[in-house]
Amino acid sequence: MTGADPLAGIEAGVHRAAEALKRLQREDGHWVFELEADATIPAEYILLRQHLAEPDDLVLERRIGNYLRRIQGAHGGWPLFHGGAFDISASVKAYFALKMIGDSTGAPHMVRAREAILAAGGAGASNVFTRILLALYGEVPWKSVPNMPVEMVLLPRWFPVHLSKMSYWARTVLVPLLVLQAKQVRARNPRGVTIQELFLPKTRRGQRQLSHRKAGWALFFNGLDAVLKGAEPLWPRNARERAIAWCENFVRERLNGEDGLGAIYPAMANSVMMFDALGYGEDHPDRAIARHSIEKLLVIREAQDEAYCQPCVSPVWDTALTCHALLEAGEATHAKSVERGLRWLKPLQELELRGDWAEEHPDLRPGGWAFQYRNGHYPDVDDTAVVVMAIDRARSRLGLEGFDEAVSRGAEWTAGMQSRNGGWGAFDADNDHGYLNNIPFADHGALLDPPTVDVSGRCVGMLAQLGEAPDSPRMRAAVEYLRRDQEVDGSWFGRWGVNYIYGTWSALCGLAAAGLGPEDTAVARGAEWLLSIQNSDGGWGEGCESYRLDYRGYETAPSNPCQTAWALLGLMAAGRVDDPAVERGVTWLLRAQDETGLWDQEVYTGGGFPRVFYLRYHGYARFFPLWAMARFRNLRRSNTQLPAWGL
Repeated sequence: MTGADPLAGIEAGVHRAAEALKRLQREDGHWVFELEADATIPAEYILLRQHLAEPDDLVLERRIGNYLRRIQGAHGGWPLFHGGAFDISASVKAYFALKMIGDSTGAPHMVRAREAILAAGGAGASNVFTRILLALYGEVPWKSVPNMPVEMVLLPRWFPVHLSKMSYWARTVLVPLLVLQAKQVRARNPRGVTIQELFLPKTRRGQRQLSHRKAGWALFFNGLDAVLKGAEPLWPRNARERAIAWCENFVRERLNGEDGLGAIYPAMANSVMMFDALGYGEDHPDRAIARHSIEKLLVIREAQDEAYCQPCVSPVWDTALTCHALLEAGEATHAKSVERGLRWLKPLQELELRGDWAEEHPDLRPGGWAFQYRNGHYPDVDDTAVVVMAIDRARSRLGLEGFDEAVSRGAEWTAGMQSRNGGWGAFDADNDHGYLNNIPFADHGALLDPPTVDVSGRCVGMLAQLGEAPDSPRMRAAVEYLRRDQEVDGSWFGRWGVNYIYGTWSALCGLAAAGLGPEDTAVARGAEWLLSIQNSDGGWGEGCESYRLDYRGYETAPSNPCQTAWALLGLMAAGRVDDPAVERGVTWLLRAQDETGLWDQEVYTGGGFPRVFYLRYHGYARFFPLWAMARFRNLRRSNTQLPAWGL
């Protein structure tokens, strides 16, 4: 950054990135980027088609097979994220899917996979959701799956194990699954493919050791599971019929059109299988729309002859964050694109439907946005806060009109979703019944949606941007929550992004917006932690391995564009724009910018469920670096600290 104008190179980089992003805008005004997970969803898609005995689509099968073979790890199995360690459950599903589409068990890649699976304990050591799939195919008996009696849906709300105490994703996945388990459904499997070669004799009914479970609770719930299995034949038939009818009505009420139940693949697939088990024909409107919703998740890459199925889509999130980045870029030529994006977002606000969240807050008016195109029963607090901030910025900077009610209702709903501890969860308030993560069904340890720092930081930023007084009760409670959750080393845990870099960026932005300056102890410690983990090349990186339960501190990882951008935005929120480390980070981003004007990365930096499910947001490496570079340029030119999410 030398010469007459040290910021000229950054200006050019910002302009190129903004123009490239604008070219990716859809005709109706929104942005949506691919959302990639691991091998499990594409494999489950193959097996769903065979469960239903659907007509063959050999071209699609070939493309999904090509994708699965490409992402197979050097260890022989399949990881949960790019370059990750072997995962038994993902590997079992991927092997099953490849065998289903015709891969020979003697093919080198199948031999390597089988050897790796057997060395890890065989298919019997898979997680609960994989064992359920295996039970559907008759590979394991249903009694090897933890018992979740369908009658549980009839229990009163005060009962300790109740759907209302679980997260939205658990509810939508579990309800149709309860029907499948109650009926002990069997996949049609017209090709007659089995994978008994993946089982070791002594582990056919085995279970994994679950490090997240507490010994006392695990003992209690394991005992309860044994009692339920023994008592299952004694359940009154009319109670079972009423419970199945309740589940059927629950799913139909929340079917969500062509966006599907919960707008997430596992719930959508389970709903289709439930309808099939209940006798709904392929042409029944509910089953047909549920099945169609899954097709919308497919990504077809004709040039690469590959395809995969996404776990969900992220258009609201992508559009709102892209608008923030373009607003930061600030050129008048970007205004039209931003306005088109925000006008696309406006009618997606849910103003009428009272979703499941209303059980905890019955007097709160709806006003949130979902993560997906439509998910009216399950708006997302994080998305709503980010959309509200983008609209509010556009009102001030672009003179955008006609959005006052949208901002007011969005802010009202978000503020009303604050939990008792001062923080915010993603979809529910006070969804923190930790003992539920010890039930045998919850071996993924993610049955709940408790408050998190990353969501809370953005909610604080929204309130501050809209003029909330720093000493208001809810703001004081939120700031205290953020302070309380800071780690010993000065970082913050990131639930929905990888990981401590994401959490620290989110917390620093929220605290700065709330008026805490660089001299504040929490802010200073967070900034110092970010500075301490900068790579020698100027960038930042952090691996998904940081979610492990025995985490003992940051471990070096290669620099990547989106985590570098998060670290820079966090440092600038903490008042460190003039620190040489920030300039080195921006320089790294400039070097990493490709010929298209954007950035790309293969590493996964999105969180689904820590230690279980990770995401690669293809948009993150495109809009976050632009945002960080433009923020740096703006601060250096104005020499004035902007609010954390910036006006």
